[in-house]
Amino acid sequence: MSTARLTTLPNGLRIVTEAMPGLASAAVGIWVDAGARHERADQNGIAHFLEHMAFKGTARRSALRIAEEIEDVGGYINAWTSREATAYFARVLAEDVPLAVDLLSDIVLHSTFEPREIEVERGVILQEIGQSLDTPDDVIFDWLQEAAYPNQPIGRSILGTSDRVRGFGRDDLRGFIAGHYGPGQLILSAAGAVDHDALVRLAEAAFGGLAPRAVPDPAPARFVPGERRELRDLEQVHLALALPAPGYRDPEYFAAQIFASALGGGMSSRLFQKLREDRGLCYTIFAQAGAYADTGTLTIYAGTGAEDVSELAHLTIDEIRRAADDLSQAELARARAQMKAGLLMGLEGPAARVERNARLLQIWGRVPALEETVARIEAVGLADLRRIGQGLATGPGAALALYGPIAGAPYLAGLNDRLAA
Repeated sequence: MSTARLTTLPNGLRIVTEAMPGLASAAVGIWVDAGARHERADQNGIAHFLEHMAFKGTARRSALRIAEEIEDVGGYINAWTSREATAYFARVLAEDVPLAVDLLSDIVLHSTFEPREIEVERGVILQEIGQSLDTPDDVIFDWLQEAAYPNQPIGRSILGTSDRVRGFGRDDLRGFIAGHYGPGQLILSAAGAVDHDALVRLAEAAFGGLAPRAVPDPAPARFVPGERRELRDLEQVHLALALPAPGYRDPEYFAAQIFASALGGGMSSRLFQKLREDRGLCYTIFAQAGAYADTGTLTIYAGTGAEDVSELAHLTIDEIRRAADDLSQAELARARAQMKAGLLMGLEGPAARVERNARLLQIWGRVPALEETVARIEAVGLADLRRIGQGLATGPGAALALYGPIAGAPYLAGLNDRLAA
């Protein structure tokens, strides 16, 4: 049985809570159904900029006062932006949940966006963009996303470009809020030492006066095999490969997650054993299945020497094709166990419960019980994994991003020919 409780206010704002007996603290968050994929091309990076600006002052609180009020009670407040959501969250003791809701609603609804603070934070974000460009195993995934979803909102960087960030002003921030921060796009999620009815009353006071707004749908995503190659004098070649995979709403979602785990999810996985342990071609290699509401990617990353990149890339393709044919029952059982244990152990803290409940509510409109999720993991069989693998091999092909001393690296066309052979 699900222990999450859900209430929807008349204006569309949803409140979801999950009580965790025995805890003295709670995690509280406001999830906004607005991220990088909800931006126009000329807005790229504004959702992330807005997340930064939320902590820079409201009509009632200065930036310093926001920090002082949460820290006066020993709490913690932060935020993040993804391609599909922006989250503002706090961790406090049970008696301070009203303060957390007041702070979070204040920064989300009443930020003032003072011009001086915009300029200060603009500099911080430009530094963040510069740092990401100097971190190869970070920027490579942005380039891969762009190669896989070219000229689409979901393919653009969450941080945006330096040129775009330099141009944002107060009207741009307020305009994005007007279009994407309506009550139907907000979820108040809490877990731990929380009382659902009390949180609903707090939500009514903070958000009940918001007028309902239309909720715009983001542009649908379309995976298109593409390639990006960046030559740079580094110690290693950073290689990232993506293949289309099921999204969150796809019935094959769990099978794709388990296939990725068997392929490259741990030290016992095929890619780790064959390419690192047996061949010594890399130090780091992994596979993961990332998902969005309507699309997903199976991503493989490796860092290797310039002299080994071609062999590593070709063997990676071979392992994908081989896994489609001969994954064993033991590999399936191990990957299922890893996914189930990762899910259950990861949800032992209230912050993880807050995030899971809000995300599932955004995707499904409900919060499936953990037992339901575990049952879907355990229902995945070998035939499901082989179907996923065969779909990868016979699908539209891969997207590729390479960064470093790539003169000897293979090109995408050759890898896709090998995949389809």
